[in-house]
Amino acid sequence: MEIYIVRPGDTVDTIADSHGISAQSIIYNNQISYPYPLAVGQALLLSEETPSEAKINETYRVFTGGYAYPFISRWVLEQTLPYLSNLFIFSYGFTVEGELIPPALDDTFMITTAKSFGVSPILTLTPFGPTGQFSNYLISQVVNSEAATQQLIQNLTLQIKEHGFEGVDIDFEYILPEDKIPFVNFVRDIRTAVNELGYPVSVALAPKVSDTQAGLLYEGKDYGLLGEAADSVLLMTYEWGYTYGPPMAVAPINKVRQVVEYALTKIPASKINLGIPNYGYNWTLPYVQGTSKATTIGNVEAVQIAIAHNATIQFDETAQSPYFNYVSEGLTHEVWFEDVRSISAKFELVKEYNLRGMGYWQIMQLFRANWLLLADTFSII
Repeated sequence: MEIYIVRPGDTVDTIADSHGISAQSIIYNNQISYPYPLAVGQALLLSEETPSEAKINETYRVFTGGYAYPFISRWVLEQTLPYLSNLFIFSYGFTVEGELIPPALDDTFMITTAKSFGVSPILTLTPFGPTGQFSNYLISQVVNSEAATQQLIQNLTLQIKEHGFEGVDIDFEYILPEDKIPFVNFVRDIRTAVNELGYPVSVALAPKVSDTQAGLLYEGKDYGLLGEAADSVLLMTYEWGYTYGPPMAVAPINKVRQVVEYALTKIPASKINLGIPNYGYNWTLPYVQGTSKATTIGNVEAVQIAIAHNATIQFDETAQSPYFNYVSEGLTHEVWFEDVRSISAKFELVKEYNLRGMGYWQIMQLFRANWLLLADTFSII
């Protein structure tokens, strides 16, 4: 496969002719809608073969996971599952007494569909409070209570047996510093119980770069101890650019690399999954701290916005991320997103450090070029 950057005057047909491939393969790989317009600076994934004939790279073997809510489109789910090892179903909550709270929508179809593709459905456990936000009060109450922890473990194992889950992912954020060790013990206890059923336990880690990194997102998570307590970890290497922050890349590769290099001082590479964002943000300028709020957009949608406003897509070489500006209704916008160039840079990082694999937040919108590139780069375990 080849990545091609659109130049002024290019069309799908001229690119196809110059590369000796079919226009239809370009349209399919890159989800280009009729009448097939392109944006200058757009990164296209070109392939000599039709997708059904594409070869799977056997050199690098990796695990791949993707998070999804039960309201995911069945079509998107079925398009994505061939490229996954694990489907992380988001999410199950719990009470201070350790009672399990299932998602509001039935997730049975996700479990059965995943299994039909040979993909392991994973129960994702989150401490959401009544407002739908991460609750460190809820975390503290459960991890410091032996009775609540054991009740929750009992309910988790029952849910696994009755509904067919094949593992648990623990996604807790904003853990209080004083709960750091109780949380490690909590993860270890869940792993012991779930391992007895023959399934793994993973834990999500905020993107730290040092032992002493300040901030509620970081202080309650000990990379070394959690790496020992869980079967694998997911580095949440995204959200540098975020809803309430200033415009910037969601997952700048220079920042991602710093997290990976720190993680490797604490956790074996064979346990580390790299977090990859499957989305971008659209900011209205000027950015005003405490007031501005970016809109979440899909990666394919970002290109469509650029085309609609005749914007030229730029590429930040340091962040290894695409971006562009445009004006709509008198307001200037700045958009950062992911394309096959930025995704390729992350794949190279996985290969460079021989990491276990990667996990996507999230797979609710199809980004086909990403998956085709992944299959061309790795062998999916």
